[in-house]
Amino acid sequence: MQQIPLIRSTLFGKFPELSFAMSTRNGGVSPEPLGMNLSFNVGDEQENVRRNRSIFFGAVGIGPERVVYSGQIHSDIVQEAEGPGKLESCDALTTNRRDLYLAISVADCIPIFLYDPVAKCVAAVHSGWRGTEQAIVAKAIREMSARYGTNARDLVALIGPGASVCCYEVGEDVAKRFPPEIVDRSNGTQPRLDLKRRNGDLLIDMGVKASNIETSADCTIVGKDRYHSFRRDGNMSGRMLGVIGLKSLP
Repeated sequence: MQQIPLIRSTLFGKFPELSFAMSTRNGGVSPEPLGMNLSFNVGDEQENVRRNRSIFFGAVGIGPERVVYSGQIHSDIVQEAEGPGKLESCDALTTNRRDLYLAISVADCIPIFLYDPVAKCVAAVHSGWRGTEQAIVAKAIREMSARYGTNARDLVALIGPGASVCCYEVGEDVAKRFPPEIVDRSNGTQPRLDLKRRNGDLLIDMGVKASNIETSADCTIVGKDRYHSFRRDGNMSGRMLGVIGLKSLP
């Protein structure tokens, strides 16, 4: 197994039945600046992407054939994953099936991962400003409750690396859609959104314990040496993946 940098979770690491990791921009075979690019949709050679995915999933210890992806259309749609492949018209996935791994593509939008250690189910949520405005993470929790009997107080959550308030500038038309406490106007130019804080607030509003929420401080826009960022690099940006799932029973 090739050793590559992986982003892990302190909270998720307490659960041996759970597989979780996120890739970085480092360790792949694609020419720079793509590096460890895991998307087929950014102009990279398909063979490079296949090799990168093989390296990444091998490092995580799961089979690529056991992964399910969401189409990530900047919606608030949550779908249940029942098998590997791709569910095109959604931005969040849930499952209680073992040996099925939910993947989110990342290059600035906020990735959120949920695990219910009581009901034994997981979710992976892609939440850009549109998804955050529509409270997609709250909808994912409601779906987990309806489908698997999840109590939000049992959930463990990770808000992963993404565009942070230091750098995520938006226009006034977007800023006015959000509560003023997550809009930073201190730089005197364009307003900046704190999408991580907003998603954390939504988790707490749904009943998730603050002690069960882990939030990455890393900004993908700033972290040029570690992260892909579409905001920073435009069409030269690759994509990372975050993946979560329950291991097979012995």
